[in-house]
Amino acid sequence: MPSTQDPETFPFDGSSYRGPDPRYARWRTEEPVTRVRTAGGVDAWLVTRYEDVRAAQADPRLSRALACGPAAPRIGGTMYTTPEMIISMDSPEHSRLRKLVAGAFTQRRVERLRPRVQSVLDGLLDDIEAKGSPADLVPQLTLPFPLTVIGELLGVPPEDLRQFERWARAFATVDDRAGGEASLEGLAKLSEYIVGLIARKRSSPSDDMLSELITARDQGDRLSEPELVTFGFTLIGAGFDTTANQLANSVLALIGRHRDQWETLVARPARIPTAVDELLRHVNLFATDTSGFPRIAAEDLEIGGVRIAAGDAVLLSLASANRDGTVFEDPDRLDVGRAHNPHLSFGHGIHHCLGKHLGRMEMEIALTGLVSRLPELRLAVAEAELPWHVGEINHTLTSLPVAWGA
Repeated sequence: MPSTQDPETFPFDGSSYRGPDPRYARWRTEEPVTRVRTAGGVDAWLVTRYEDVRAAQADPRLSRALACGPAAPRIGGTMYTTPEMIISMDSPEHSRLRKLVAGAFTQRRVERLRPRVQSVLDGLLDDIEAKGSPADLVPQLTLPFPLTVIGELLGVPPEDLRQFERWARAFATVDDRAGGEASLEGLAKLSEYIVGLIARKRSSPSDDMLSELITARDQGDRLSEPELVTFGFTLIGAGFDTTANQLANSVLALIGRHRDQWETLVARPARIPTAVDELLRHVNLFATDTSGFPRIAAEDLEIGGVRIAAGDAVLLSLASANRDGTVFEDPDRLDVGRAHNPHLSFGHGIHHCLGKHLGRMEMEIALTGLVSRLPELRLAVAEAELPWHVGEINHTLTSLPVAWGA
């Protein structure tokens, strides 16, 4: 049963990229669905146990659309998606849009990109090795790698990539302390740019994802102009910023606190695909420990035996679910050889990540390149000196100085 004490304030100070606040372990056992007081002063239900989080992700009674409407309870901060974004929709609108875009994200389609993604990574590592040790992996690898890939997927000309990066970074780095102004400005600039890019692709289509989405059809249906624009910057936020942060945080985990696991990958690079899933499970990307997006109960329901009333806000803690000891053996240990790993980092249900195949491939290619070409990679500063930006969505490393060799 939920506690009768005053709810604790969410998000919790004890969480970091290393993992969720220690209180989650107690809640998973004693109170897996608990009431919390959010930064906006609104109470919400926080779901912490794996089986409950997984079931809730697929429950159509928990609405993303209601969480984005004008009457939605404000849980605090500025990270509120618009109703036009696919991550904000419920069925049937979500199913219609997903059906139109899904073909661009199949595993077969993504595998066709592997040679070019490998080429991008090789070029960046060539530059790093040419400049020599030390290096800063954030501006030299973890940011430009996924950005270049997303830019090429959308068909952004190479000469536009630098400006594109500035706008994309501003859009993705949501920060309540700045009132969200930089993010909104980045969004406006990106939207304007994508409108022009769509116009050019209509007149001169090429072999890129945006051209494919422009021509996508399903029984006569097609994406509207606003849907194309919205999907473009949704792809930027999810495919660039999330991948950049996951890669940087994962490299830090491996060459820092879990050096033995880095050495395992150097000796056995064939384990890297398994390691990617383990890093997705173990490394806590989201600053709030949740998926970043609340849901609203569309009707009365129960989660984990707790009654949730229609209109209540619900937060699903992916970080806590991914450390559930009833599902993962020794859950707080990073184990790149972990065989059983049904983590929820890509979601479950209708909102499971469309770009998961691309994200996995980028992580695999990047880690394979690093362990094979820079096996002696190490931190160039003490971990405590690393600069972080903790916004409303991600734990973001702004610099990752590394060294190798003598």
